[in-house]
Amino acid sequence: MRVCILGSGLSALTLAKALVGQNIFVDIFCSKKKTELNFLRTIGISKSNFDYFNNNIVNIEKICWKINKIEILTENLRKEKVINFENNNNQLFSVVKNFKIYQALEKNLLKNKYFKKIYKNNYSNLLNKYDLVVNTDYSSSITKKYFNNKILKDYYSYAYISEITHKKISNSTATQIFTKYGPLAFLPISNTQTSLVFSIKKNKKITSQDFNKLINQHNFNYEIKKIKKFDFFKLESRSLRSYYHGNILAFGDLLHKIHPLAGQGFNMTLRDIKILLDIIKHKTDLGLPIDISVNKEFEKKSKAKNIIFSNGIDFLHEFFNLESKMNSNLLSKSVKFLGKNPSINKMFTKIADQGSIF
Repeated sequence: MRVCILGSGLSALTLAKALVGQNIFVDIFCSKKKTELNFLRTIGISKSNFDYFNNNIVNIEKICWKINKIEILTENLRKEKVINFENNNNQLFSVVKNFKIYQALEKNLLKNKYFKKIYKNNYSNLLNKYDLVVNTDYSSSITKKYFNNKILKDYYSYAYISEITHKKISNSTATQIFTKYGPLAFLPISNTQTSLVFSIKKNKKITSQDFNKLINQHNFNYEIKKIKKFDFFKLESRSLRSYYHGNILAFGDLLHKIHPLAGQGFNMTLRDIKILLDIIKHKTDLGLPIDISVNKEFEKKSKAKNIIFSNGIDFLHEFFNLESKMNSNLLSKSVKFLGKNPSINKMFTKIADQGSIF
């Protein structure tokens, strides 16, 4: 069996490594010889996905920073915690620098006999040579031709990403603060460094001086020594109406892109990889062909889950955005009351970890 993956981003490499682990030949096609890596971006990986990654893809234990507590706050309740997630000091999720996990995957794949990386701008005349084509490349001609029908939401915001260096502390608590400007996340990556993700409404003009002032204003935990120069990107959510065209399957951020406030984008992709690999393994075990039926089954098993989860993240964003517009703490107090219920707290934790309660 031979699979072609279009694009060479993190989702593409992760899927490639999962496939070659099943002794499946994988060719990655990309237009650029060198992928531009962002050294500020971090990703959060839930506990169940972290275990899956280590056992089935690449061991990333040494490059991840484990989080055992998550605190949710709102500006309207000042320093009061709206929701507090912890699991008896056990790991809830891990934070890793995007470039580190990318380099770990690339290094491992380049040594694998089942993997090949090919640089080519035009894919159209190659696709019939493969049993399955997985498209992760948003800018490819294949995307424009077959995957243009989507549900798109513009948040009219930008995500500003940065990193602070601070006095050494026991740094295993992630904090999410819903401010009047948008959600701000403090994501520990060591005892002296913490990643920042601040989603700020577009009509606010943000300079480096303004950004640093906002960070200091909402910082309750760190004695900051330095704030790195920020990077930023436009915020929108996107969901394709159809997951495949013939033997071509859309995947990764091309398939579904969500607001980063809960750090769940890459986790959704990892859950998709589990589903896709299970389908392929089941078919190969039965001696069945790997063809369009894989794509049909994947859409059937994953689409509803992904829509429900994406809408849940969007609801969370709109919920706290509404409270900010109302200039009231009534909604936060209601969530705080619900969060004190152990059963509800456990349910929220399970959804964040596994993507559903089932």
